[in-house]
Amino acid sequence: MHVLMIIAYGIEELETVTVSDLLVRAGIKVTLASVDKIQVTAARGMTLTADILIADVKDDFSMLILPGGAKGAQRIAANPTAEAMVRLRHENRQWIAAICAAPALVLQAWQLLYGYKATCYPAFKDQLAEYQEQPVVIDRHIVTSQGPATAAEFYFAIIKLLVDGTAAQRVARSGLYQY
Repeated sequence: MHVLMIIAYGIEELETVTVSDLLVRAGIKVTLASVDKIQVTAARGMTLTADILIADVKDDFSMLILPGGAKGAQRIAANPTAEAMVRLRHENRQWIAAICAAPALVLQAWQLLYGYKATCYPAFKDQLAEYQEQPVVIDRHIVTSQGPATAAEFYFAIIKLLVDGTAAQRVARSGLYQY
């Protein structure tokens, strides 16, 4: 399994770092692809280092993940390479996951959520036509989540989808998560 996470200046640290950590613990390879530079300053000032620039991504991957943070999500939405990549995955019904501001400011901005139930950070809920007041929503090939407080539940759902429920339970137990 291989996951690609798109990051940008202003991305939410907790959602980015938590996914990387928990997915790696489940045996999933995580590649961080930046729409900016290799070094990205996240929403609260933490410096994150991408593995690759999005323009150089060629590998096939099991899922594409979009972390939140309003400024980061807006920068991702403004990137034509990211948009083309996500649109192609959507057309091919391949896994896409987004959390916090990303469902509204990226997926909805690109008009990819019409007819899909989804959730996002509550401040952006009016932007989603079929907003669901739930921590995690899975509708066909799209997984969405509300924000930092739901990040662990979001990533356990991803582990369950990509590996299995036993792996999700193992990772949860190892980190003392209530799952």
